[in-house]
Amino acid sequence: MNNLLAGIGETIGIILGIVVVLVLVMMLLVVLVRYKKCPSDKIMVIYGKISANKDGTYRSAKCIHGGAALVLPFIQSYTYLDLTPLSISVDLKNALSKQNIRIDVPSIFTVGISTDPAIMQNAAERLLGLQLKQISELAKDVIFGQLRLVIATMEIEEINTDRDKFLEAISRNVEGELKKLGLKLINVNMTDISDESGYIVALGKEAAAKAINDAKISVAEENKKGAIGEANAQMQQRINVAEAESRAIAGENKAKAEIAQSKALLRQKEAEAMKVAVTAENVQAAKAKEESYAAEKEAEIARATREKATKEADIIVASEIEKRKIEIEADAEAENIRRRAKGEADAIFAKMEAEARGMYEALSKQAEGMDKLVKAAGTADEAVRLMIADKLEELVSTQVEAIKNLKIDKITVWDGGQSADGKTTTANFLSGMLKSLPPLDDLYSMAGLKMPKLVAPESAEKAEKPAPAEAPKKQKKDS
Repeated sequence: MNNLLAGIGETIGIILGIVVVLVLVMMLLVVLVRYKKCPSDKIMVIYGKISANKDGTYRSAKCIHGGAALVLPFIQSYTYLDLTPLSISVDLKNALSKQNIRIDVPSIFTVGISTDPAIMQNAAERLLGLQLKQISELAKDVIFGQLRLVIATMEIEEINTDRDKFLEAISRNVEGELKKLGLKLINVNMTDISDESGYIVALGKEAAAKAINDAKISVAEENKKGAIGEANAQMQQRINVAEAESRAIAGENKAKAEIAQSKALLRQKEAEAMKVAVTAENVQAAKAKEESYAAEKEAEIARATREKATKEADIIVASEIEKRKIEIEADAEAENIRRRAKGEADAIFAKMEAEARGMYEALSKQAEGMDKLVKAAGTADEAVRLMIADKLEELVSTQVEAIKNLKIDKITVWDGGQSADGKTTTANFLSGMLKSLPPLDDLYSMAGLKMPKLVAPESAEKAEKPAPAEAPKKQKKDS
């Protein structure tokens, strides 16, 4: 039994050892297969689950140049970015300079993916999966925009004469934008610069004429110095010869006279030759000045033409800006007027709507009150009588108010006796005055009321007597 258990234990140990060996072999194979080396002309981009940086932030990809890394299976993958330089031909035409003169600047830019760690990350995020042609087109668009921007900030003289400054400005602007894509600028080559107006050609002619004139002036100056030196040498020679001859044999007067005469003739010939030489030099100097003045005149004419074109362009641009400004202000004013009109119309509509709503509510409440009053009175006529009775005090007060300010201090009546109807004049006066008082009886009758007998006995008696059969008809006729 013990031997059997020992055999089983040994078998299990062997199996576990084999499993461990297999696991180690598989791990070794995985390491050998997934350990990738990056060539020197490429950038290896590992993407997928990337470990965090030291500051705790996560990257979208891990870029390696000239090294090797283990690409974890199942959770990571890799690809390459090509570092082959791209030659981009930029045929820029009609670029507007600072002087508002359009120029053509054909150039060739050489760019490539940068190996700087920070810029490599931009390349992995923006260029991964693009072909070289697509990257070239993308860089070309950026270069076009920045090249136009640099030309717009420089004058043609700076662009044409100070090429180093021009190239430095282009490199600074273009490289700053290319870094955002993960690219770097390797080289810039300007093939030629030209303009439609011929301004650059005029500048070249001006510089050539100036150089030619300076050379001619230098030649004339050197010729003048040579002639003066030769004359001084001859003068010194004559002085020395004269001193030597003066110290010669005093007795040779005849020979001296002949020598003096010969020297006089020689000096005459030399003076004539000097005169001819000086005249020729003056003529050549005058011609050189004349050509210089002519070249300067052409340069001034070209400069005046350029300044005139610049001023005309400034005036036209300023007028266009002012015109556009007026149009914008007019549009803004029209928009403000439209908004104010709409606001006023909305306010008027809201006010009228509120008034209508209030009138509707008042009439509705009044109608409800009338309806309740008619229901309480029994009939519409009774309701009207109740309303008149309610307002009777106000009506009487209004009638009394009409005559209360009449001042009658004294009334003198001259009575001449009875009139034809048997009434005296005084009685008629009093009767007329009483009739001028408010007809209270009629007013009470309209309200469906009766006055007391003490105030109006006749009205009370008429009301108590039964009305004849024709009375209503007659009353209707009288009314």
